[in-house]
Amino acid sequence: QVQLVESGGDLVQAGGSLRLSCAASGSIVSINVMGWYRQAPGKQRELVAIIIGGSTNYADSVKGRFTISTDNANNTVYLQMSSLKPEDTAVYYCNAGIMRVGGRGFNAYWGQGTQVTVSS
Repeated sequence: QVQLVESGGDLVQAGGSLRLSCAASGSIVSINVMGWYRQAPGKQRELVAIIIGGSTNYADSVKGRFTISTDNANNTVYLQMSSLKPEDTAVYYCNAGIMRVGGRGFNAYWGQGTQVTVSS
């Protein structure tokens, strides 16, 4: 069994900062990718940031404001968000490609989501 648990979502004023965390736990052999997605009301889920083998990629809308990082020893991914805007309001989901004990290859796992609300 593998679980992703996010934390850190909150209500914050525009211009503020938040740090999201996502910890993967369970029978994990390896993780090859970790990322953050978000879904605003009435919109499709979109990629925010992703990290693969130390290389990062960001959505254009968050470049220069958000930073993704990992603590590989603890299977944890972070999203540092700064200069937040009302349009960043969404449920943020953690995603990871994980090979579990007894499994074949890497499979995608999702967290339950954490709400980020940015007030103007």
